[in-house]
Amino acid sequence: MTTPTGTTTLAGLTRSFIRLCSFIPDSLIAFIARFSIAAVFWKSGQTKVEGFAIDIVGGEFSLGWPRLADGTVALFKEEYHLPLIAPEIAAPMAAFAEHFFPVLILFGLATRFSALALLGMTAVIQLLVYPGAYPTHGVWAAVLLYLVAHGPGKVSIDHWMARRGG
Repeated sequence: MTTPTGTTTLAGLTRSFIRLCSFIPDSLIAFIARFSIAAVFWKSGQTKVEGFAIDIVGGEFSLGWPRLADGTVALFKEEYHLPLIAPEIAAPMAAFAEHFFPVLILFGLATRFSALALLGMTAVIQLLVYPGAYPTHGVWAAVLLYLVAHGPGKVSIDHWMARRGG
């Protein structure tokens, strides 16, 4: 749009910008959301375990579940103070959840369910563990709510299964 003097108006530029933004594919947003939130929880989970035990002996390969890192249970006892659940139970549950659900989200498998599980975990962390960290947890919640509401996008196992009627 131009004014009588021939200059472009701010309103016209704004409308053009908004129209251009509408071409960003939802699947791209969902993929970036999945990758990013999975990384946040995976990295947190990695701080709670000693790592995966991989043995290759005599040509045989075995993969063992990681064990809790020294100090993980103590962290749940001394810093997190979760009510209603013993630290000896909460620590391995959290370590498992922070590995399992991010993998599902990353591949776009059971995405809405996995995002809902991590949203619940985020709520517990926000309300009971670190109430002052609401800016960070708010971002996590927004990403997870997007995935719950809109799903994983086209680049996902969920989408592939839905197209196949599964």
